[in-house]
Amino acid sequence: MKKALLAVLCALAAGCSSSGQVDPDTMQIATAPLTCANKTECDLWWTRARTWVTQVSTYGLESASDTLIQTAGPGGGKRALAYEITRTHNSDGTTTIGFAAHCDSSLGCKPDPWAAGAAFKQYVRTGIEQPIQGMGNETGADPAPASAVPGAAPTASSP
Repeated sequence: MKKALLAVLCALAAGCSSSGQVDPDTMQIATAPLTCANKTECDLWWTRARTWVTQVSTYGLESASDTLIQTAGPGGGKRALAYEITRTHNSDGTTTIGFAAHCDSSLGCKPDPWAAGAAFKQYVRTGIEQPIQGMGNETGADPAPASAVPGAAPTASSP
């Protein structure tokens, strides 16, 4: 009887646990630098960045300038992502667009910040909308931890 109970508890624990791993393809896209080469391309990409944030974000725009796109939020333990997009001119004449996303929930973010970062970067580069994995939690996987954000650091901008 004890063995059966132990087996059931182990199965339940395994079913509830999350690997916390990000799909390697999503990680590669989310962490790839978003650097444009000239003013025409950079202006187009910046317009796409604002369009994407406006269409995807649960929160409204708090700031939108030539160097910053920022939504309100997050707040109140919500799982929805807040976004901060930056535009930095580099000394070599290129421009880097940075992406940061975070939520305010200990249960994790929805959508997954890595997937949102990958979808954002693909849209900015191509103008083609990509579905964000985890938006509806279709896979049944646990959402990313609240601290997970595409880039090198949890809440730092990623080029």
